[in-house]
Amino acid sequence: MNFAEQDHIDMLRDTIRRFVEKRMPREDAARWDRDNHFPRAVFDELGELGVMGLTVPEDYGGAGRDIVATMMVIEELSKRSLAVAIPYIMSACYAGMNLVECGSERQKRELLPRVAAGKLIFAYGWTEPDVGADLASVQTVIARDGDELVINGEKRFCSGANICDYIYVLGRSGPKDERYRNLSLVMVPADAPGVEITPIEGLGLKGAPTTDVRLTDVRVPVGNLMGEEKGWNAGWSMVSGAGLDVEKLEVAAMAAGIATAATDDAWAYVQERKQFGKPIATYQSIRHKLADMRTQGHAARLMLYDAASMANRHVRCGTETSMAKLFATEAARSIVLSAQDIFGAYGYVKGFDIERYVRDVLALPIIGGSSAVQRNNVVNWLGLPR
Repeated sequence: MNFAEQDHIDMLRDTIRRFVEKRMPREDAARWDRDNHFPRAVFDELGELGVMGLTVPEDYGGAGRDIVATMMVIEELSKRSLAVAIPYIMSACYAGMNLVECGSERQKRELLPRVAAGKLIFAYGWTEPDVGADLASVQTVIARDGDELVINGEKRFCSGANICDYIYVLGRSGPKDERYRNLSLVMVPADAPGVEITPIEGLGLKGAPTTDVRLTDVRVPVGNLMGEEKGWNAGWSMVSGAGLDVEKLEVAAMAAGIATAATDDAWAYVQERKQFGKPIATYQSIRHKLADMRTQGHAARLMLYDAASMANRHVRCGTETSMAKLFATEAARSIVLSAQDIFGAYGYVKGFDIERYVRDVLALPIIGGSSAVQRNNVVNWLGLPR
């Protein structure tokens, strides 16, 4: 296929790069990381560019579904700061894509224009203290009480719950033994009575910190059930649908951005740093390392945008998105650690961006479905007998 970037995406990439240089300078990105700070004003200005609407149809005030362009925005933001990139994902993808794919017509009409305007952020409340990849085993309970839903349970690694408008809670709405047939998804306001959010101190991914969320007799209207009446006990199809494929690509795009930033920084550093009287860029070991980094990064981006193109065309692409997520995150980890090697001791200390890249990239093969899960997906979905 033709991997040349379409003109509208090329122009949008230039726009995002100018925004990053103007509103996300390196010193600010370092401060957001150090303070674990979400720069809301910068996020709001990003929303004014209309990029949150790249997952929202024009009928609901968006720019029209463009998964390739969405991944490009994630990639460019991730080059500089996940404190903006992750909230962008929480808006355009967690809120926008899931509402488009799973919401009722009323929910779409009411909420999608807010997404497109950059005014709505969702967090995922899926995993639990004892439940990771096996989401069908969640213990959170969703019960009906007249025209309300009552939610009780605990969620773990709920990133960005402290900055979001809604927590997208997966819970059990029927008998435990039915597993996949009795799950539902509910939009729970983050400030609802009975919601307790506790930050978890992580190594990286600062600015949209991960949290524990305890839900104690939380009451929301039945209308907050994703899909409304059609969504009751239909949560598994929502969790395992197109949104999950794109979630894998979101993490791959983050990986591509961080890997590119690390490679670019190392590329510049080797031309400035001198040892034994000459730039270290002249040493073959350094040149070969940089060649491998560029090659891995290029391959990761090709896989990312190929899978994103398939998703954009509504082509079934679970295998390809798993491959892209697996390869891009593993490659990014290798690239960033190679960049740290090039920087030497400077790659290990605070004050250099490479130290932040290392902390951030280590999470990427874990979040959004671990590398082990993606490997299982690939061989299972390609029909390898067990």
